[in-house]
Amino acid sequence: MPSTDPVTRVGTPGPAAPPSGSSGFALGTSGPGSGPSGSGSAPPGPAFAPPGSGPDDEDTLELQLPAEFVAAHGQDAPPAGTPDSELLGAVADWPPVTSAAGAFHLVPVRLERDLELLTGWMNDPAVAAFWELAGPAETTAAHLRTQLAGDGRSVPCLGVLDGTPMSYWELYRADLDPLARHFPTRPHDTGVHLLIGPPERRGHGVGTALLRAVSELVLSHRPSCHRLLAEPDVRNAASVAAFLRAGFRLAAEVDLPDKRAALLVRDRTRCPTP
Repeated sequence: MPSTDPVTRVGTPGPAAPPSGSSGFALGTSGPGSGPSGSGSAPPGPAFAPPGSGPDDEDTLELQLPAEFVAAHGQDAPPAGTPDSELLGAVADWPPVTSAAGAFHLVPVRLERDLELLTGWMNDPAVAAFWELAGPAETTAAHLRTQLAGDGRSVPCLGVLDGTPMSYWELYRADLDPLARHFPTRPHDTGVHLLIGPPERRGHGVGTALLRAVSELVLSHRPSCHRLLAEPDVRNAASVAAFLRAGFRLAAEVDLPDKRAALLVRDRTRCPTP
C-alpha cells in the first residue's frame, strides 16, 4: 500500500559502497545494490532479490521436511554464540511458519550443499538482470563466501516452501551496511534481499505472501528491530509493488552506486492489508 508520506529524493553522499544486494524480483527478482547483492532493467514479471513494542504474534507449525531434503540439506543449526546470533539473532533456530503460500522455513545456506542450486538461479536472465551474478559457480560462491566468512551482519538463507527450496534470501543489518551512507538508518534496522528461483513460482502473489511471513519472523524474533528495509531498483515495478502489498511503504528514492533505488520501509507498527 503506498505511503501517504512524501517521497524523499536523496543524492549519493560519501564514498562508493561495495557491491551488495537489492530487492528485485525475478518472481521474479530483487538484486543487490547496497548490501550483499545487482541491478538492471526490470524483467516482465517479478523476481525477488536483494536492501514498536513487543514482538508480533506469528502462527507456527511443526514442519517435517521430506527425507530426501533432509539428507541433502540437513537440519543442523550453527552452535550457539556464532556471530549471526549476536548481530541478527539465531536465524537457524527460527521455526517454520504458515504463510498464505504454504508452510515456509528459512534455512541458512551451506555452500557445499546449495551452490549448484543457487548458481542455476543466478544464471536465469530475469535474476541476473538485477543480481549480476551470472557465470560459473565460483561467481556465486564468492558472493556467498563474503557473507559466510563475515561477522554475521548478513545471513544468506534458502526459502523452503512446503518442503521444497524455491527462494534465496539475505537478511542483513542495514545500519551496519553501506546502505547507511545513503539513507538515515536506525540501530538494528534489518535489510531484506530476495529472489524466487523457479520461474513457475513467480507471480500469483507468492512473493508478497513470503515477504509478509519473513517480515513477521524478523520482527517476532528480533525485538530490538523496529524496521525492515528494502532497496529494489526503481525500474523494477513488480518488485516494488510486491513490497508495498506486503506492508512496506515508500520512504525515499536514493542514488546508490549501481542504481537508483526505491527505499522501502516496513515499520513494526504497520500491518499489511490482507
